[in-house]
Amino acid sequence: MAPRTPIDRLSRPIVASLPTSTSAALPRPSRLPPWHHFRSKRSMATVLPPPPVTQSSTSRHGPTAMVFMNMGGPSTLPEVGPFLSRLFADADLIPLGRLQNYLGPLISRRRTPKIQLQYAAIGGGSPIRKWSEYQSEEMCKLLDERCPESAPHKPYVAFRYADPLTDEMYQRLLDDGFGKRGRAVAFTQYPQYSCSTTGSSLNELWKWRMRLEGKEPEDGGVKWSVIDRWPTHPGLVEAFAQNIEAQLATYPAEVRRDVILLFSAHSLPMSVVNRGDTYPAEVAATVHAVLTRLKFQNPYRLCWQSQVGPSAWLGAQTSDTVLSYVRKGHKDMILIPIAFTSDHIETLYELDQEVIHEAQKEGGTGVKRAESLNGSRVFIEALADVARAHLGSGETCSRQMGIRCQGCKSERCLEQKRFFMNSGRNIEEVIR
Repeated sequence: MAPRTPIDRLSRPIVASLPTSTSAALPRPSRLPPWHHFRSKRSMATVLPPPPVTQSSTSRHGPTAMVFMNMGGPSTLPEVGPFLSRLFADADLIPLGRLQNYLGPLISRRRTPKIQLQYAAIGGGSPIRKWSEYQSEEMCKLLDERCPESAPHKPYVAFRYADPLTDEMYQRLLDDGFGKRGRAVAFTQYPQYSCSTTGSSLNELWKWRMRLEGKEPEDGGVKWSVIDRWPTHPGLVEAFAQNIEAQLATYPAEVRRDVILLFSAHSLPMSVVNRGDTYPAEVAATVHAVLTRLKFQNPYRLCWQSQVGPSAWLGAQTSDTVLSYVRKGHKDMILIPIAFTSDHIETLYELDQEVIHEAQKEGGTGVKRAESLNGSRVFIEALADVARAHLGSGETCSRQMGIRCQGCKSERCLEQKRFFMNSGRNIEEVIR
């Protein structure tokens, strides 16, 4: 059976869900990690913009730009075409070989009408920009309180394929004065590193650094550091675990321990996996950490979604996995989007309206999805903790950034790594 993907078919719309949240001041840290102060709740409600945020930045020795990097998504239906054009033009994400420049535009044009209908079914556009802006602003409020030496912390969002694009964000940085040796942190919102996601965003960031500032800017240029991965951070794990526990509580007590936990992450082409990409291992590390927190009380599997095109992708596919288990008599399952930090079309349409709808048609009446991280206070505390640790470390990036994939032959990747790792040490000894 061909893999089911969100670009192949349509289904009936459902009502998307967002948790209620406020911008009230958070409790001061105690002896427990701050994310233990919050318990998340899943609610079903009409999609609304995140609550307004007022940043309380009392500057000391800043400012520091905190740049959230992510794939992005079209906020309106007219943005779908340009979004797909950029996505299929990116050889880091969807490698199409020598015909990339020809096949990319052709595929995007053919798929635009179908994808527009899918975005219409989830409310007319992706909520990822609203959530990214909310998360980054809330995180910066916490950082202003807890890291006064680098305050004020100014939130920026840089999407790879949708507005605000990386070049737009970079120009804003320069307009805001960061080009004169101002500090900026590129904070990936892909917790698990992949060359096709975080790597692609860093390639784009490096490209626009060269175009807008040059190799040796006269004013010193933006001083970059990178948070390139954080797959097992305790706060991230806690946020996932609480959302799973909230959904488990909706099942009768007598069947709760038999509910299968299906962790679903975006798949990768096998050509990328076989090159040595660390993403599958890092996703598995997140899954193991969450299961450890849950004391391995439920059966589980890791599966992969959103395959595109005829080439081989990492499996087993989420849609096939769910239908297979339903047909084997397993009616109760929770889908957990383990590699996403907010809702977008892969959760609101592919999982909610395709996978779950198909499962229910086959008799899987107990197939549900755990809430996405979205406005979770646990998650926002985790973001602030990751950023605080990075700001205080003096490091430009993780040690893992210093080694390339075993089969990597990309000169662009090499130069990008050299740029971001250059913190005054002999980078030739680090980058291979």
